[in-house]
Amino acid sequence: MGKTIFSGRFTTENEENLVVFIIGMRINKRRAIHKWLPVMKSMPPMIRELYSNKEELGFLSMESFFGLRTTVMIQYWRSTEDLLAYAKGSNHLKAWRKFNKKVGDNPAVGIYHENYVVKQGNYESVYGNMPQYGLAKAMPHVPINPEKRSARKRLTSSAK
Repeated sequence: MGKTIFSGRFTTENEENLVVFIIGMRINKRRAIHKWLPVMKSMPPMIRELYSNKEELGFLSMESFFGLRTTVMIQYWRSTEDLLAYAKGSNHLKAWRKFNKKVGDNPAVGIYHENYVVKQGNYESVYGNMPQYGLAKAMPHVPINPEKRSARKRLTSSAK
């Protein structure tokens, strides 16, 4: 069974600050499976932990994308403090230490992350004929009304 499609145009209520965290991995040497496979396998347990403890961890939602060499995960967090606290938690630290021991500076696999602190009123979204996706899974998902018909209106109406 597929996800429910919301016909029409929707947006999110952006009444809160949030953190967008982008994390990923790049396979630089395909034959070095012994280097990149453990990195890839370290993510599912952390994702399960995040979804099992969303409220207490400050994790809101995420989306994942897999390419031939590169993966990317876009996560939404309630605050920088929540994200940093998770980074210092035992499961993440264990995975990070394992990565540094097994891979370190070996160029077979690369990892990256980016953080963006987004202040209330400085972001907007639109979803046309989509299931709840991305930020719409993390924030209230509402139909676009005449007051929020354009991106400019969505940005300025929430900045009040």
